Amino acid sequence: MRLDLRDVAIGDGPGAALPPLTATADRWSPGFVAVETENAPTLASLVAGGRMHPETGRVTVDGRTDDAAIRASFALVDTPTVAEPFPALTVVQVAREELALAGLRADKASARVLLDEIGLREHERTRMSALPTELRVRLLCELAVLRPEVRGLIVTTPERHGGDVAAWLSVVHDLVSRDYTVLTITGFAALATIESLPTPDFAPGPEPSPEAPSASDIATPPSSDDIAVATTPDTSVESDQP
Repeated sequence: MRLDLRDVAIGDGPGAALPPLTATADRWSPGFVAVETENAPTLASLVAGGRMHPETGRVTVDGRTDDAAIRASFALVDTPTVAEPFPALTVVQVAREELALAGLRADKASARVLLDEIGLREHERTRMSALPTELRVRLLCELAVLRPEVRGLIVTTPERHGGDVAAWLSVVHDLVSRDYTVLTITGFAALATIESLPTPDFAPGPEPSPEAPSASDIATPPSSDDIAVATTPDTSVESDQP
């Protein structure tokens, strides 16, 4: 699934709410685009995710303009004021909320199983405001892809929570390697760091072709002297408290 932003903008000139942006995210190819100012990352995420129309430019999915398809297929991840968990919530509380949104069992036991699977069980009582950035990105991305229709993610400014860019970038790379389309809205400094780091080869290698049989593997047809004549017929046969 390919997501393209082509010169999307809201407003014009130096004071534009969203300056012109161009970016592409595709299978095996993560996308990154940098914007600054307080509200621009949220606007960029809403436009990229099909939730808001740009004043100029266009957003397409697999070459076509289809906001409904984009909204259905792409989840907004940690977008300020839109898809950002409350800082005081604990990891297990956020997990339970997202399990319920995905139509899955949302009891504490189910949330703990999920947190075990993604390596965050020890942080179940950690408040979101105290969770390291790479673990925050891991948690929110893994919760977003629980929804069966979601095949893409719009991740919004993870660097605003601090931490090492390379650490949360590895989470993005992991999602891409699992065939999710990921566009990250970030700042210019973080983008410069991303561009300085090596990019893995995400695409799987070709399927190995079956080996041709060797001469020794090919059975020689039996001669008439090797055929035995049968003389008889063959008869074998809730709350946060533990």
